[in-house]
Amino acid sequence: MANTTVTGAKAIHGQNPQFLVETVIRNRIYESNYWKEHCFALTAETLIDKALELNCIGGVYGNQRPTEFMCLLLKLLQIQPEKEILIEYLRAEEFKYLRALAAIYIRMTFRAAEVYEILEPLLKDYRKLRMRNMAGYALTFIDEYIDSLLTEERVCDIILPRLIKRQVLEENRDIGPRKSRLLDALEGKSDKSRSRSRSRSRSVDKTRSKSRSSETRSRRLSGSPSGSRYLSRSRSRSRSGSVASFKSRSRSISPDRMEIEQ
Repeated sequence: MANTTVTGAKAIHGQNPQFLVETVIRNRIYESNYWKEHCFALTAETLIDKALELNCIGGVYGNQRPTEFMCLLLKLLQIQPEKEILIEYLRAEEFKYLRALAAIYIRMTFRAAEVYEILEPLLKDYRKLRMRNMAGYALTFIDEYIDSLLTEERVCDIILPRLIKRQVLEENRDIGPRKSRLLDALEGKSDKSRSRSRSRSRSVDKTRSKSRSSETRSRRLSGSPSGSRYLSRSRSRSRSGSVASFKSRSRSISPDRMEIEQ
């Protein structure tokens, strides 16, 4: 009874949800001590406590021993929690292994359009994950893990159900086009460069207008070159005329008059 699927569970991809895990791995999970001791009578709520204790993801390791991550995945397939509960698993950002567990379950059980809509936002998560495999421990990241769920056929040593390509879903209008963060970043840079170029052009125009206004002011103050020549000539002539008239007056005075004045 402990290995049977919960009563009233819906068939996934036309079969028992537990059958999504290969028979060999599933039998090894049933025989493992972790399954017998820690996964017995787990519910959607109590499973969270076990998921928080995880320190790695993976399928099998060593002598084909299943990881705790794989045991909890099979338990999720067995109890088949509601969709709202799985979404809450994903929203718990501080618990990355719980998020990874919910992500692979969603990839195996949800429709293709829902898989893309729910998992693609997780590509922004760049936190580290430990992966355990036959060779030992390895380091990966959540975005790489999500990308492998969306693109590869085998993840964590199990074969994933066939996933319709995103291009086909977009052509059938089942899902909208994907928004790339790289394009958004490039658009932001282009907008900044445009604003900088506009500000530079405005500053250049301002400097040019200032230089032109200063030139016109200097021209107005100095006047035309012909006017300045005319003024300088008139002043020299007036001075020379006054000197000549003074000399002529001094010469016209007779010496007799000068004696009388003395």
